[in-house]
Amino acid sequence: MGNTRRGRQNINMLLVVLIGFCVLAIIEIVYGQAQMKVERERLDLEEQNRQAVEELKEEWRSLREGSSVVTAESEAAPAASEADQEETPEKITKQETVKKDTKEEKKEEDAPKEEDDRDYSMQIVILGDSIMDGDRTESGAADIIGEQLDAKIYNMSMGGTTAALLPNDQYNFATWESRSLLGVVHGILGNINTDIFDGYAAGEVLKTCDFDKTDYFIIEYGVNDFLTKQIPNSRYLEGGDTLAIDEAHTYTGALHDAVSRLKARFPDAGILIAAPHYCQVFNGNTFIGDGYSLDYGYGSLITYARGAGYVAGQFEGERVFFFNAFEESGIDADTADEYLADGIHMTPLGARVYAEKLAKIIHNDYAPEE
Repeated sequence: MGNTRRGRQNINMLLVVLIGFCVLAIIEIVYGQAQMKVERERLDLEEQNRQAVEELKEEWRSLREGSSVVTAESEAAPAASEADQEETPEKITKQETVKKDTKEEKKEEDAPKEEDDRDYSMQIVILGDSIMDGDRTESGAADIIGEQLDAKIYNMSMGGTTAALLPNDQYNFATWESRSLLGVVHGILGNINTDIFDGYAAGEVLKTCDFDKTDYFIIEYGVNDFLTKQIPNSRYLEGGDTLAIDEAHTYTGALHDAVSRLKARFPDAGILIAAPHYCQVFNGNTFIGDGYSLDYGYGSLITYARGAGYVAGQFEGERVFFFNAFEESGIDADTADEYLADGIHMTPLGARVYAEKLAKIIHNDYAPEE
């Protein structure tokens, strides 16, 4: 009985072991199949990815080839007719658009300004320095003169210029370089190369103004002649001595030369000489002197102003007028703070006071009955 029982136990144990082996075998088989399935799926995915990559590469190559073909065709194709251009919208790159816009802007800049064809009462040409050139708006002296007289203004003034030639300037038409009053006059008369005025308003006026239609020339210089400390008022000194320089290198000599030449060429035009106005000179915030007291060796500014009056008097009866701006413009020591912005250049109010008094002189000649 005991042996039989042990035998059954052994058999049972063998069965358990066999069953265990079977289970392990089954598990291994199932696991192996699963692994194979996963591997197959992995391989399938790799193949799909490879194909996708190849397709993308092929598409990219096609796009690149297509782009090159389009560019080549566009370069080789003949220009389309006007009809074709109207039917087919033109493709313009960003760069081409910028170039086109730039060309359009350039055309607008280069396009001549609209002509002022208003019927004015008179034409006035102004020759001067920054007093007339500094403010070219409606608050500047030149525009106010035009407003007061219903005049077409051609403003040839240039800031920083003098009436006279500077010491190193030569009176030689072939090599002329001075933009002084004498330079402007010779430019008007066609005696010199006018390229020296390119970039200045005077250069544009020379190209557009019919000077034969001028009713009045206004000559306004003197402050810079005085401030250079190099241009005498006259060759003739108070003590009786005479400077060894020609007239063109003096203030009054240059004025006389300019007026003589303008009267010879435009005998019917009136000429108004405006003397330099009252000024105050500062070094920073320090007051140096004014038009009465400051003297750089050739007289004070009022001496230059009276010199301008002397020149005008030399043409008595020839419609050469004098505006004594130094003593009669309303700008003086009492009004300087209100009428002068920096001791020399005018405020808008100062410009109006000055311009109205100058315009009155011309008006009295143009319409004496009024």
